[in-house]
Amino acid sequence: MGIDPAGQVVVITGSSSGIGAAAARRLAARGATVCLLARREAELEAVAAAIRADGGDAHAHPVDLTDEASTRSAVERILADHGRVDVLVSNAARSIRRPIVDSLDRLHDHERVMAINYFAAVRLIHLVLPSMLATGRGHVVVSSTLSTQVPIPLFSAYLASKSALESYVRSLSAELGHRGITTSTVHFPMVRTEMSGGTEIYRAMSMMSPDEAGRWIERAVVSRPSRITSAFGVAGETSMALLPGVVTRATAPFFRRMDRNLARRAAAGDVRE
Repeated sequence: MGIDPAGQVVVITGSSSGIGAAAARRLAARGATVCLLARREAELEAVAAAIRADGGDAHAHPVDLTDEASTRSAVERILADHGRVDVLVSNAARSIRRPIVDSLDRLHDHERVMAINYFAAVRLIHLVLPSMLATGRGHVVVSSTLSTQVPIPLFSAYLASKSALESYVRSLSAELGHRGITTSTVHFPMVRTEMSGGTEIYRAMSMMSPDEAGRWIERAVVSRPSRITSAFGVAGETSMALLPGVVTRATAPFFRRMDRNLARRAAAGDVRE
């Protein structure tokens, strides 16, 4: 049956577009009060206005999640307006696709990605956690990636940040599960968003739509499994647990061929929706 989101106060980061906006629309349609957090004020207000036009309850909170004062102010406003946070969906992220050998003098790649994908996410959890503990219940959903389950190259900074966040929420469940705090990690495949659109060859790759990804977030909020993933993700994770060296060596040539094929198709104008 799961938890009825009606009446729940749900905070969603990265909700000015893509997965976060789609999840906000779905949860608001089911009666949740959605608090939308992102940097882009105009886009954020547009998402909130569209939800309200459809009869939902949405509130835009422009915020720089990498800034402690900005984040703290947003959380204080949410708590002042609504009294609590029932669910936090940590979805805001950035990604960098770059070979390690091209990053040897670019430690800032890792610092920038960790700033939003890990430190900002943990900061926000720390700020809403007292409210959850006070009510004796709370659910934290983190958007992660299939790529932490299989040895995918070229995304070292992004995958390191997501792996760190996954480890953090496992500790959160282990330490505070008995006090009503639960977590879900969502291992998305590639999703057609602005972030994935930053890599030109991915125009030729079939991807999950933002609406379907929003459905996965909705499921995480309602059903509250410890994780949501695909059959491929489970197979990859199991294989890596059993034979990590063999799997890494065997899959590396596959990913190199895949990138070459995508590059040829993108150059030929084979664009997927």
